[in-house]
Amino acid sequence: MEYRKLGRAGVKVSRICLGTAFRAFWNGQSDEATSIKVIEKAVELGCNFIDCANYYFAGRCEEVLGKAVAALGNRDDLVITSKAWSPIGEGPNDRGLSRFHIMREVERSLKRLGMDHIDLYLLHHWDADTPLDETLRAMDDLVRQGKVRYVGACNHSAAQVVESLWVAQVGGYDPLFCLQNQYNLLHRRECEPELLPRCRQHGLGMMTYSPLAIGLLSGRFRRGQTPPPNTPWSQGQYEFEKAMTPQADRVVQALIDIAAARGNTPAQVAIAWILDHPEVSAPIIGPDFPEQVEEVFGALEIALSAEERAALDQVSADEGQL
Repeated sequence: MEYRKLGRAGVKVSRICLGTAFRAFWNGQSDEATSIKVIEKAVELGCNFIDCANYYFAGRCEEVLGKAVAALGNRDDLVITSKAWSPIGEGPNDRGLSRFHIMREVERSLKRLGMDHIDLYLLHHWDADTPLDETLRAMDDLVRQGKVRYVGACNHSAAQVVESLWVAQVGGYDPLFCLQNQYNLLHRRECEPELLPRCRQHGLGMMTYSPLAIGLLSGRFRRGQTPPPNTPWSQGQYEFEKAMTPQADRVVQALIDIAAARGNTPAQVAIAWILDHPEVSAPIIGPDFPEQVEEVFGALEIALSAEERAALDQVSADEGQL
């Protein structure tokens, strides 16, 4: 396993981050024991970077992660994340990034995780209803209290990131060290034009989620065909026909062709394309079963050629994007 600094921070994380949203667990297609085995397999393969959130399965994913880490007995060697912002109830303060909500939710997350600190605590989204200095001061207090080691932000635009860095500098608060945004061969526009340059400029780490576009880049989904059963696309959670555009299908075909020539899987090639970006600290994988962990970790062994990278860049580029 290769390890890389998380942006300008000194901490080093594995090149692949394990996501613990466990969709199959939410949907009743898996169970707690299987989810724990996923965590154990990833750590066995050298993963020390594990992502979670208070929102996932109403906190149950944090509980599963806590049980797995306790059984492994290596908490001090792992970099654990969690998040706050998402709605976790019907009350007026059950969402957002107010000081009230952040301070309450970090305590709840720590209890579910069975830990005394969270290594990277992420603002799960931008909150236009709360003054930014209130949010950043609360996060800074958590760092000073030792309950949080580093501060990060998810789903922020480049402008919001820069504003957060400026407010933190002016207020003397602990700044953002890491971002988390969607990035894959079907969703490049969100990161490439402005966010990745800001990562280079300000020394920010970047965790990218949905590297396989919820499975679309696995090679199992093709335009004009019925989605495989027991997937979010077959269960009506997302609009498959809208997502699997002609261009998306061409991207899938390119992955299939490159993977076949190399003796790899399309999923491995799709993740290798993300790993080929120096600004990306780690893509977040979302396996539901141990065997899926082994497949995606195989992407670490792939070094795309310049020709393969160029082919994937070209087939996935939006008109006028680059």
